[in-house]
Amino acid sequence: MSISQTIQVQRREDEGKGASRRLRRSGQVPAIVYGGDLAPVSIQLSHNDVLLASEHEWFYSSILDLSLNGDVQKVLLRDLQRHPYKQQILHLDFQRVTADEKLRTSVPLNFINEEISPAGKLSDVLVSHELREVTVECLPANLPGSIDVDLAALTLGDTLYLSDIQLPEGVEIPQLALGKDHDDAIVTARPARVEVEEESAEGDEQSADVPAAKVSDDADKKDD
Repeated sequence: MSISQTIQVQRREDEGKGASRRLRRSGQVPAIVYGGDLAPVSIQLSHNDVLLASEHEWFYSSILDLSLNGDVQKVLLRDLQRHPYKQQILHLDFQRVTADEKLRTSVPLNFINEEISPAGKLSDVLVSHELREVTVECLPANLPGSIDVDLAALTLGDTLYLSDIQLPEGVEIPQLALGKDHDDAIVTARPARVEVEEESAEGDEQSADVPAAKVSDDADKKDD
């Protein structure tokens, strides 16, 4: 289960692009809270606080407590807009969550014990993490901050799929309900030398594509 993080916010009275620009110049970030039985509310947050929070995984996947003068609302971050080249956050969207209503969100995968696995101990085996996060569905109280994927038994030739993940109680992967074709691979262990051999084979094919006359001409030029 994820740990709630509290973020202080203030109500925003002014609307429009001009008001948002003034907020940003004053070190604030415009945002909106929507969802549930309440009307959308425009808010503002300290840019420094948001920038610091954005460096942590929990900001994107955990339930957040937005505190407005002591009035706390539980939300999920649904959108974050960044400046194209400045280290600046431009706008945030938060969605309210309720205790008895299931939510759907992405949760990071945490790969553990790879270094002690049979595959991880071999230098000529390439272990690839095909997915870094997974979309889950659950009640807010059951939302995990991350999901561990234990690779201790991973061996050469193994492929782990979404269906192999040991999910916390009350958590589901809705994608799996769509059928086997949607059971995506999350980890593969294959020989690293295969890539070298494939690159070498491609080089041989390219050499074979060069006409014999061209090779002869090149050789004659070198002799000259």
